[in-house]
Amino acid sequence: MDNRSQIREFLTSRRARISPQQARLPSYGTRRVPGLRRSEVAQLAGVSVEYYSRLERGDLSGVSDHVLDALARALRLNDAERTHLEDLARAAGPGPRRRRRPAPNQVRPSVQRLLDAMTGAPAFVMNGRGDILATNALGRALYAPMIDAARGATPNHARFIFLDQRSHQFWGDWERAADDTVALLHAQAGRDPYDKDLTDLVGELSTRSDDFRARWARHDVRQHHLGAKPFHHPVVGDLHLTYESLDLAADGLVLVAYGTEPGSDSEDKLRLLASWASTPGRDRRPASHATDTTDPLGGVS
Repeated sequence: MDNRSQIREFLTSRRARISPQQARLPSYGTRRVPGLRRSEVAQLAGVSVEYYSRLERGDLSGVSDHVLDALARALRLNDAERTHLEDLARAAGPGPRRRRRPAPNQVRPSVQRLLDAMTGAPAFVMNGRGDILATNALGRALYAPMIDAARGATPNHARFIFLDQRSHQFWGDWERAADDTVALLHAQAGRDPYDKDLTDLVGELSTRSDDFRARWARHDVRQHHLGAKPFHHPVVGDLHLTYESLDLAADGLVLVAYGTEPGSDSEDKLRLLASWASTPGRDRRPASHATDTTDPLGGVS
């Protein structure tokens, strides 16, 4: 990833979404592009136009926390966007460009044991690129369509969403899932712009998917801590699940666990899914793919 272009496009996209009226500034003259002018952002942030122009050209090297605070206020950044701006500034800092220590491509045995102990909740571990590195039994059952689509490779959220039509049936709200996934990839690009695997993934998706390319150009970023997601599972039907994300700080990975509202229809369906997943000899995949018996996350059907 080009850090300077990320900075330039992120700052440009953030000021483009704020009108003078929203910023309580007088509006005058014809605006060639939507949003605030550079001079107006500079005014709101309390810096010179020349200095802000330098920042928006992609040069955040040496910028102080005070200026980052002022920019965040002027551009009305939320917490995820503010963190992203800090990450971009950190990557632009002085000194040799160093890649972060790459996250492992597999989980430690103790993490897998933790997953396996979570028998009543679908759970998985992923990295910042959205690769699913490990699951528990119920997680494999829930994500069977994505695991099946990977055909023995590491399942990846973005590849499934943008390159496999089955994702439109699996995700109850495909548009939101697509938006969230791209926003998470942008956040990861800010944290580690020198991640070659991420660069390759973004390049592949940009080439093959108009939907991805349009979303990537928006430069939205998002945090993924808690919330709710609708699914349409090929075995049990519609599920509405809550989720919590836990950082595995020692590994640079994230553990995601799903749950349901007590007494809900989704709770009953999750129990049914667990029963199906534990049935000896059952076929883990939808019928149309039953001939492929390998499981990329371990075990066989």
